[in-house]
Amino acid sequence: MSYELASDSWGKEEYAAIQRVLDSGRFTMGENVKQFERAFADKFSMPYGVMVSSGSTANLVAVASLFYRKDNPLRPGDEVIVPAISWATTYYPLHQYGLKLKFVDVELDSINMDVSQLEAALTPRTRMVVGVSILGNPAKLDVMRSFCDKHDLILFEDNCESMGASLNGKPTGTYGDINTFSLFFSHHISTMEGGVILTEDEELYHLCLSLRAHGWVRDVPRPGLIYEKRPDAFDEAYRFILPGYNARPLEISGAVGVEQLKRLDDAIAIRRRNAEHFTGLFAGDKRFILQRENGSSSWFSFTMILHPDHPRSRDDVFQVLRPADIGFRMVTGGNMLRHDVIKYFAYEVTGGSAVNADTVHDRGFFVGNHPTDIRAQIDHLHKTLGQLD
Repeated sequence: MSYELASDSWGKEEYAAIQRVLDSGRFTMGENVKQFERAFADKFSMPYGVMVSSGSTANLVAVASLFYRKDNPLRPGDEVIVPAISWATTYYPLHQYGLKLKFVDVELDSINMDVSQLEAALTPRTRMVVGVSILGNPAKLDVMRSFCDKHDLILFEDNCESMGASLNGKPTGTYGDINTFSLFFSHHISTMEGGVILTEDEELYHLCLSLRAHGWVRDVPRPGLIYEKRPDAFDEAYRFILPGYNARPLEISGAVGVEQLKRLDDAIAIRRRNAEHFTGLFAGDKRFILQRENGSSSWFSFTMILHPDHPRSRDDVFQVLRPADIGFRMVTGGNMLRHDVIKYFAYEVTGGSAVNADTVHDRGFFVGNHPTDIRAQIDHLHKTLGQLD
């Protein structure tokens, strides 16, 4: 039996939406993208949504917007507190805009930032905390929000892996001053490539709209907030006010997103049923540390960490999984501090080390979850791992 890491979540509705766009002859960002933005923001009870070309560009545009706001903008050399484990493009825009990263270790069981270290990471230069909910499992975003409010810091929430999760009844991706989502193939909904920025701050919304499309004023809803209109309409059509990007999504992505968003609640419910089966089978297995759910996880996947005291190596586990045709991979991007690219960063590690992140990096892996019933595949995984001592 094959147990893949991810699967296609599209149905006939998505392909019909693509055909409608093809028949329209309008392929660049337009009404379908606007419809998806409105629907996505409404789904999460947020006033402003901006669709972009990927979750990575969502992070890039969102970080950039914080540098161009009128009052108290971020500046190069400011410090930002980040977890040791996340995807690479959580960190890259921070580095590219000249911020210094203060890494904090993760909790071994939740794989999310150890918020008990926030005070130790704080310095007079600290301006922002990046909250990341790993693989569907909400981080302690309520604690981060209170910490940021107490110290007048920005909370940037990277929710690219955890759409549909919630904490204290509040969706992840709505705790931050600015929040990002991914719409990649393996994620909770997919437009193949795509991302979304959500915020309650109208100025940040206008900045993101401009930064998404070359830094011009054409897509900004009204003048007066980030620019003042000038009388020459010809000049205004190509007026650039920010050093922006081309992070625009395609109309096909917007049209598919509208259909995919309709599937989200059912998909999360199925993922949670799969997770209940997985945790029921492995809860008493002393060989593995499972991800402890905080709040209500949307269960992107199932993480497993071979217990540090177990005599077997992770390679021993992989040698059993491979012939059984069970897919597996690194937990998100592993410990960022262990990657070659870190040599280019300005950074410090709170407490001098990230021991738990190292353990996840060296002894952790995940297997897939899907928006379909995969309880038989989970049984296959359980039986296969039974071959280990």
